[in-house]
Amino acid sequence: MITIQQRVLGGLWGSLVGDALGVPVEFQGRDARRADPVLGMRAFGTHNQPAGTWSDDGSLLLCSAESLVEKGFDTQDMGERFVRWYNAGHWSAHGEVFDVGNATASALTRIPNGVPAEQAGGKGHLDNGNGSLMRILPVVLASQREDEQAFVNRIFRASAITHGHLRSQMACVFYGMMVRSLVDGLRAEEAIKVALACFYGQYERHPESGVFRDLLSRDIALIPESEIRSGGYVMETLTASLWCLLTTRSYADCVLKAVNLGWDADTTGCVAGGLAGVCYGHSSIPSEWLETLPRRSELKTLLDQFTDMVNTR
Repeated sequence: MITIQQRVLGGLWGSLVGDALGVPVEFQGRDARRADPVLGMRAFGTHNQPAGTWSDDGSLLLCSAESLVEKGFDTQDMGERFVRWYNAGHWSAHGEVFDVGNATASALTRIPNGVPAEQAGGKGHLDNGNGSLMRILPVVLASQREDEQAFVNRIFRASAITHGHLRSQMACVFYGMMVRSLVDGLRAEEAIKVALACFYGQYERHPESGVFRDLLSRDIALIPESEIRSGGYVMETLTASLWCLLTTRSYADCVLKAVNLGWDADTTGCVAGGLAGVCYGHSSIPSEWLETLPRRSELKTLLDQFTDMVNTR
């Protein structure tokens, strides 16, 4: 039996590891990965960073976790911590911000100018990057015991800090429902059925439901790799991360499959790594990958505090 504590820790550490595996090869295409697949932590590459460096994905996830530990669910505090990362490298791997999406950057310039955090995220069709999906896991894990409407509401509000379009918010909800089922101990194949049913129940007649039709009507595990896209669009990242989980049987295989899809490799790795970490538990993450992460003592303190908070609620 994998304990809830192991699943929560697995999701958080697993996200960071998946992110760090993808950073050196971000923006490189799938053909490059077929010729030179990622098999473990690498140094330098796209962003010229040391091995184990996480990106904006990991930093914003850690800011979210820290905010939840210190302030509870407070979107204004969460948004202000995001701004602190953007301006001063808070919870960056090495004190440097080297990667940020356009929608996130735009939102984080609005908050210091007086825009409330929950109104800062863009709401246009072009604002549907994966920048809220990549960091939503701590909110999902901290909201496990909320009723379904409160659970969904929290995810919507946290997404809106950087991504306020309904599609991005709903993608975060779908991911959250999948995570919640995995925390409950369901296998991936069972968890996706429960997540699909819950999501369909919430959004059967929603104007955005058509965008999710492929997820709702197809067996994701049977989609050929040639149809799995791995760019920065939120629906691509959501679909790719679910596909990686459902077509593998271990944490390592899942995140390596995600990173080797190419293009937005760090975010696909981060989102898939969160799912796989929750599914298989913290002990499933290769120790040599964990040991490569910088700031390990600080990470352990924060993530243990977060897990304790989740377990005591």
